[in-house]
Amino acid sequence: MMMQSRNNLEKGDELMKKALVLSLLVVSVLLLAAVAQAEHSYVGTKGCKKCHIKQWKSWSETKMANAFETLKPGVVADRKVELGLDADKDYTADEECVRCHVTGLGKEGGFTSIDDTPDLAGVGCEMCHGAGGSYTQDGLMTLKNKEFKRADVVAAGMIYPIEESVCTQCHNEDNPIPDYTFDYEAKKAEGLHESTPLKYSHD
Repeated sequence: MMMQSRNNLEKGDELMKKALVLSLLVVSVLLLAAVAQAEHSYVGTKGCKKCHIKQWKSWSETKMANAFETLKPGVVADRKVELGLDADKDYTADEECVRCHVTGLGKEGGFTSIDDTPDLAGVGCEMCHGAGGSYTQDGLMTLKNKEFKRADVVAAGMIYPIEESVCTQCHNEDNPIPDYTFDYEAKKAEGLHESTPLKYSHD
């Protein structure tokens, strides 16, 4: 009887150990997943502005920066009528429109609503350069690491150079403008924002 109780206790201890190890493994996997997601989340244009003030000021005056506003009723009404759209309709909840008028819709840390994520309204830096959470970590593109290497931040997720495929995620045949064509080379030469020489070398 004593022998059987001891065996049962040993089996119970063994099961407890296995359950504990399994629980620790599950928690570790969840923590790693959370860290990975956080690293690739969006930081918003205010995060970029800290170091790139001239570029930010230039961008803030563009149609891209103010793209979300154009989805509101009555805004750019004449242009909407030209395109056969209802000028009085609120398109700010129309996902087909919103996805190309905000930053990171449907992605980790991306735009969810104008109330919850107002800093991600408009086509921000990260729509072209990639989610900043991946490359603005310590040791990469930060105020403390002014001489970071471009290759390192690109390896961490920054998009550079910006290829045509980045633009054509939105600038494509689904655009509501009739006979719309996107001239990547012309837009590239024109540039979206002021491009000023960087103070430090990143090559």
